[in-house]
Amino acid sequence: MPYESIEDLPDPVREHLPPHAQEIYRGAFNNAWERYADRGAEREETAHRIAWAAVKRQYRKMGGEWVDK
Repeated sequence: MPYESIEDLPDPVREHLPPHAQEIYRGAFNNAWERYADRGAEREETAHRIAWAAVKRQYRKMGGEWVDK
């Protein structure tokens, strides 16, 4: 299920990531959702993993905060 806006993201993503990181997450998730349509039940898990990897390329966690690298 692609996310139309950052308000639609799961609570843990919205509560912990800054807005720009949320946009990265949403874009990566939506792209992965389309790309891996043939994955069946694994599709959503794969899309979430790819989205987190995209966020971690530009942000890192310092203490309890996600900050731009």
